[in-house]
Amino acid sequence: MWRDSPTPADSFYETRPECGEGPKTKFKIKAGRTLSVRRWHAAFSQEGYLDTASVLSRIQRGGVHPSIRGEVWEFLLGCFDPQSTFDEREQLRQHRRVQYARWKEECREMDSHVGSGILVTAPIITEDGKPIQDPIVLLEANPDQGLPCGSQANDGAQSNGIFTVDDTQITDKKVIDWKLTLHQIGLDVLRTDRVLVFYQKKENLSKLWDILAVYAWIDKDVGYCQGMSDICSPLIILLEDEADAFWCFERLMRKLRGNFRCTERSIGVENQLQSLASITQVLDPKLHRHLETLGGGDYLFAVRMLMVLFRRELSFGDSLYLWEMMWALEYHPDLFSMYEEQEFVIKKNDESKRKVKSIRQFGKYERDNIKNGSKMSNGPLPITVFLVVSILKDKSTKLMQQARGLDDVVKILNDVSGNLDAKKACSSAMKLHKKYLKMVKK
Repeated sequence: MWRDSPTPADSFYETRPECGEGPKTKFKIKAGRTLSVRRWHAAFSQEGYLDTASVLSRIQRGGVHPSIRGEVWEFLLGCFDPQSTFDEREQLRQHRRVQYARWKEECREMDSHVGSGILVTAPIITEDGKPIQDPIVLLEANPDQGLPCGSQANDGAQSNGIFTVDDTQITDKKVIDWKLTLHQIGLDVLRTDRVLVFYQKKENLSKLWDILAVYAWIDKDVGYCQGMSDICSPLIILLEDEADAFWCFERLMRKLRGNFRCTERSIGVENQLQSLASITQVLDPKLHRHLETLGGGDYLFAVRMLMVLFRRELSFGDSLYLWEMMWALEYHPDLFSMYEEQEFVIKKNDESKRKVKSIRQFGKYERDNIKNGSKMSNGPLPITVFLVVSILKDKSTKLMQQARGLDDVVKILNDVSGNLDAKKACSSAMKLHKKYLKMVKK
């Protein structure tokens, strides 16, 4: 039926009526442009090899139909090798599910909240590793369970046999650091996409909390940072199996983890902000000088856009469309082999899988980088930087005429929220990227 008339993407992601109207979607599913179920299935050979060129072309023109979005994203994010068979991918999927279960059990042994369905929303440990046994704090950490009658602060607490606290001090700093993040994850989960009906179910909130808690443990360099819940949330919705959603998130974080590596002296997206400044200076020197005059030469006003990939500037459905457009444009055919761990390698005996990659198997953005011989000191710039540049260019006149301080800059850019057209923004970003590469080459 969706072939007969354009369908708003947000109609697939039901919102709660009491939350009022949020940003309206501008993306519509269109026959002949959007990657359909039929086109997706037709892109596989009998053995399971995927024709990435035809798929990328369709996604770059019109996005992915929501009913197949999860499985398409697994390829776009490098979870699977397009030159693998159906059997090889199933074998890898089962291996990953077992690995996730092991990690989750490891976390559950350190803290019994993991996998229990309970969200931790209050601190459960002090910075020196002592469990917090204040009954009020424990009640906040377990609001649905409550405390058993007669429990006292120095007795520990147990909630229906699920949660037990003793006075054993933890000495392992890695465990302490991890447990200190659990309540922040809980608070962020409760704030993430709550306008969606999907998150009215407590088990879906718990799934999001568990994935973020496990990830924070296995990636100790980054741990958990605010904004990760916004990145992970769509994957919970699109992939029914928790382990599959985790691995999709893990692959996405390989692209984005640098955004969340913050220290006392620097923020994760600092390199991107510096690149944003340099690119704007080349493409619109007058605007750059004006922003510098206002004290915005560090471009910190763009941090949110870069960190959470425009989640706050778009409706839920449009943000997913923007993401898949970006990933298709940036796609590299060796993404899987660049990401895959050595501990589990599928043997490839079929010489047909060793073919030299055609330029058509790369995304258009990546092709432009290859054709122009782009060599950035920190690797190729993500397309998100050029998306921000396209927004600045679009608002350039208004910024030049009306911005008299940083507050004005922030206000003008905030007006983008709910009014950004993902497809037009991507198209503009691609044009600016080409123009920039040519100017730099000269």
